Amino acid sequence: MQMTSKFTTAVHILTCIDVFGEQMRVTSEFLSGSTGVNAVIIRNVLAQLRSAGIVITRQGSGGARLSKALNDITLYDVYKAVECVDDEGLFHFHENPNARCPVGRNIHKVMDGRLSAVQEAMENELKSITLAEIVEDTKNIISKE
Repeated sequence: MQMTSKFTTAVHILTCIDVFGEQMRVTSEFLSGSTGVNAVIIRNVLAQLRSAGIVITRQGSGGARLSKALNDITLYDVYKAVECVDDEGLFHFHENPNARCPVGRNIHKVMDGRLSAVQEAMENELKSITLAEIVEDTKNIISKE
């Protein structure tokens, strides 16, 4: 599987923006501390989220805020925004299966459709989950600590 950690990092960032945004400016440095990810990577992810219309950022120490309601942002929106899967899809095959081998010459025929269906099912599930659900669950867990 080829999905990068940018997806979960982006969800973490968006959750922090909502949870802490009323109390403080949510900066890339703060987000770096929360995620354990370098601030440069955080800024790159924020730039992708901004390009997708999910966040608004201000340069310097202006911080970030959501540009949409939590219910209007799905995990699929975040997944697409951060481009964590390339054009080839979620699953990549080894480059050169042996065409002289009966398995090697047929493995694509057997697997390609199935793997596409798995990716489609995953993407449909991501479309059904909103950021509001993630934030609500996070806040519930925090309140029990």
